[in-house]
Order: sequence, then structure tokens, then C-alpha cells
Amino acid sequence: MDPHLLRTYVTVARLASFSEAARELGYTQSAVSQHIAALEQDLGAPLLTRRPVAPTAAGERLLEHAGPLLLRLDAARADVVRMAAAPDHGLTLATAATALGPRALAVLPASGVTLRVLPRDEVPAAVATGTADLGLVDGLAAPSDPLRLPDVAPLTTYGVGEEPVCVLLPDSHPLARRTALRLGDLADARWLDAPDAALPLAHLRAANGGHGFRSALRYEGTDVRALTALAAAGHGLTLLPRPVATGVPGTIAVPVTEPRVVHRTELVYAGALGGAASAVAKALAPRA
Repeated sequence: MDPHLLRTYVTVARLASFSEAARELGYTQSAVSQHIAALEQDLGAPLLTRRPVAPTAAGERLLEHAGPLLLRLDAARADVVRMAAAPDHGLTLATAATALGPRALAVLPASGVTLRVLPRDEVPAAVATGTADLGLVDGLAAPSDPLRLPDVAPLTTYGVGEEPVCVLLPDSHPLARRTALRLGDLADARWLDAPDAALPLAHLRAANGGHGFRSALRYEGTDVRALTALAAAGHGLTLLPRPVATGVPGTIAVPVTEPRVVHRTELVYAGALGGAASAVAKALAPRA
């Protein structure tokens, strides 16, 4: 399958317009139509209806494959370019909002650092495609268990820290005076759904046998302070690593003791590292 044709198809499907896709890709509208026709002929199936422009059933199925395929091609290109390029003295670090802890901050160079706070599922892709030299991802896991990361490219990962987790409650909450909580006892509570600023509700459900933890409010952002303000105002509970949850005005951070889970952070990189990226990775490597 020609990746140029595939990129054209994905763009037309996303924009629902041949003319808008031509403008974005820098092609003529005729060339875009030819690309789609060639791809349809190659696959032996219509991929788009024309009026309105929308994917067919076969086209929807192709879209499911297209994203990972094109990402893998971008990752391969970035990997080769990374090997051939001259050493770069700067460092771009992609991180989830709650993954950048004190240990990582302490080993960053004094200058030349670009920090990108991303949704946690986007961090591996940023490293794979070369828009970041290193990544820090985090999640809820059993002690010493590795995180399950998206399979976007051959990446090296290792754990750089594990911390206890706490439920953040308004200080007026009935459970705020408890010294510890069981996660299962909170499955029917009102929760903040903040997949990129807190530990995702999907992780909590997985730890609780796959059920519970309904969303009272969804927060689509990476600002942890905004999230904790929502929790303090009583809009829902959230689960955070203990250092992040402790000391938030108007709230109480109660440790979770059952099941036995931790907030785990992992470093992610691709290929051989050099310069500042290599120094940071070595500083964060597990100690013998």
C-alpha cells in the first residue's frame, strides 16, 4: 500500500472534503481524487462516499489501521535521521503531567531544555517520531510491574520511580478523617475523569476488576492545579501520587492501602542516545 495514497485518504476522511485536503496537502483537487481512486482500485473496495464525503464501512476499517501504520513510518524515518544526524547539545523532554518528579528535575541540564507536557498516551509517539529525545510516562501499577505502553515503535523503557497513591478528598468529605482507604470501597463514588492530569479512571477500574468509578465531571487538560481545585470544590474524587496530592489547600490526601498499587514512572527513549539525553538517561537509570 502506497503511504502517500494512505496519507491523502486519511486527510480527506478527517476533513470530509477533497478541496480542503488538497489545500492542506499542497496538491490539486484532481490529484487528490486520483490518489483516492488509485487506493480504492488497489484495495478493491470503495473507501469514501462523495456526497457527503464520508468513509464507507471498508474506509472506517482502513482508518483503524492507518494511524498506527503512518506513525510507524514516521518513527522509522525519525530513527534513521537520529542515527545520521550530528550530535545535538539540547534536550527535548516529553512528559505526562504527573510524571516529572523531583528526581527527574534534579538531573535536567541547566540550559538547553525544552519541556513538553503531553497527554500520557502521546508521550511514546513523540519519542518514536523524534519530536522528543526522552519521555516520562506514568500510571497505576502493582509494585515493580512495568507499565503497558502503546506499541508505536521499538522503544527502550525502564522504571525511574514508584510512589504511594492517595485519594484527594475535600476536607469536608465524610471520609476525610480516615487514615487509609480501600479503592474498592470508592468504586461507586463521584470521580473526576481527568485522563491526562490524574491517574486515569481506566487504571482504577482495572485495579478493581474492571468495574465502577463513574465520572461526575470530565477534565480535558494537563494542569494538575486546576484538577486539584475541582477536587477541593467537591466536583469529584481523584487519585494522585502522594507528593502531588499532599498539601493542597481545602483537601485531605488519604493513602490507598488496598489493592497494593503504586504510581510508577518510566523513562522512554528510542535508539542510541547522545549528549544531554544520554546524560539524563544514565542519571535516571536504576541503581544496582
